[in-house]
Amino acid sequence: MPIYKIAIGTPGEASHPDALRAALAEFFSMLIFVFAGQGSGMAFSKLTDGGASTPAGLISASLAHAFALFVAVSVGANISGGHVNPAVTFGAFVGGHITLLRSILYWIAQLLGSVVACLLLKFSTGGLETSAFALSSGVSSWNAVVFEIVMTFGLVYTVYATAVDPKKGNLGTIAPIAIGFIVGANILAGGAFDGASMNPAVSFGPAVVSWTWTNHWVYWLGPFIGAAIAAIVYDHIFIDDNAHQPLPANDF
Repeated sequence: MPIYKIAIGTPGEASHPDALRAALAEFFSMLIFVFAGQGSGMAFSKLTDGGASTPAGLISASLAHAFALFVAVSVGANISGGHVNPAVTFGAFVGGHITLLRSILYWIAQLLGSVVACLLLKFSTGGLETSAFALSSGVSSWNAVVFEIVMTFGLVYTVYATAVDPKKGNLGTIAPIAIGFIVGANILAGGAFDGASMNPAVSFGPAVVSWTWTNHWVYWLGPFIGAAIAAIVYDHIFIDDNAHQPLPANDF
């Protein structure tokens, strides 16, 4: 990937109204996504009196996250690009589709959105625990890192194919549902092993509210590596240099 595609941005960008509106859109999209996704797990736990995880619980988590992400991406797409994920933002940065300064704004908004969603869940459920992501028995931290790399690669590759590629055409209209589907499918694949985060912000909110940081680094390292690989592969192989167009500030 040519390094010239990476952009730092200008100091004034951090206070530009469009950038601030985009960051606010990321905050609300993340709040919507985490509240529904994390909330579904808390609801399942309440219905089963905190019982052990079951296939039914995994399926319900997969559906809740897929549906919620479809909505969260859709409502933010025309304002911020609907990243709803620090790893997606990092992948866009690596491909030269967003500046570093705007990426930092997005990351702050996404992390705050996740924390606020978990605080609202804790309060509205009468103090139920917002469980942090954790590794299953027999799964090492490096096993989980590989899981997160592969799953996030699939997610960011899907984002590039359906939302970033200038040749996407009408395929762009189904981007939110495709992105939701790949996350739901990956939860079915990896949820039983490491929770299938693919999203550092989704892991960050519950970790802050429950103050549980065991193996938390896994849910940052894996997604960022997977996102970078997907961005480099898709941008270098499938997006022709002559067709490469860094998206306008109010797009992706």
